[in-house]
Amino acid sequence: MKKFKKFYIEITSICNLACSFCPPTKRQANFIKIDAFKHTLDQIQGHAEHIYFHVKGEPLLHPKIDELLDISHEKGFKVNLTTNGTLLGKNRHKLLGKPALRQMNFSLHSFDGHEGSVDKEGYVGSVLEFAKEAVATSDMIVSLRLWNLTPDNETNVQNDRNREILEQIQQAFQLDFRIEERFVRGQGIKIADRVYLNHEEEFKWPDLKEKEDEGRGFCHALRNQAGVLVDGTVIPCCLDGEGVINLGNLHAKPFSEIIEGERANRLYEGFSRREVVEELCRKCGYRQRFSL
Repeated sequence: MKKFKKFYIEITSICNLACSFCPPTKRQANFIKIDAFKHTLDQIQGHAEHIYFHVKGEPLLHPKIDELLDISHEKGFKVNLTTNGTLLGKNRHKLLGKPALRQMNFSLHSFDGHEGSVDKEGYVGSVLEFAKEAVATSDMIVSLRLWNLTPDNETNVQNDRNREILEQIQQAFQLDFRIEERFVRGQGIKIADRVYLNHEEEFKWPDLKEKEDEGRGFCHALRNQAGVLVDGTVIPCCLDGEGVINLGNLHAKPFSEIIEGERANRLYEGFSRREVVEELCRKCGYRQRFSL
């Protein structure tokens, strides 16, 4: 039985923001139904212990996010949730105290990427207050993400877009150091107990319209990760946001059979040979990080 370190479940394809770095999905707007969610968890039992509420969409838009967390706990899964954090005020009571919720990732760069956003200080402040409360009242891990660096930010993270946010984090957690002094590309910075800041360069989502590379390289798709879109379409990784590499639908065929199917095995075996067999993968800049 194949086991995955990360399994991504898209609980909604809808987002409340329109960030410049995240292309909107062309798929039908949808929320996962409770029965479909239970079926999904039953299908992946034994294949994963950690599930991620993430592909496209904003998970805190789901009106039954608290129920999804309770079901995850009942079925023995730990949940990692990625959010832009703008809906915390309406959902904090649905999140705090949930034993299934292992980690929350806050994409603070969402504010920077959403044209017309206001009250940057208030937005960041609400995320930081939630982070402090969460780690004080549970074992939750909090990751604050600033994935908006450019190639010339090799040693300096103190750029115009992040300066105010970094200073706000330093003040909120009363740090005795300046964050930029400890910046190492690709490594997180511990802000407090179970609170981390992660800086990364902005990446482009793979797209069939992008330029194709030479077709050599490696990826962890179907090796330590897989995912499923809100309609049940199984995908090899969290960056196939349109379901281009459609491996099958777990509402029509058992998940264990889907990931042992011909297309899934061709992709997996191809990467074992450092051969990129899928067109979308040959047009994925993020994959190239593993091919260096």
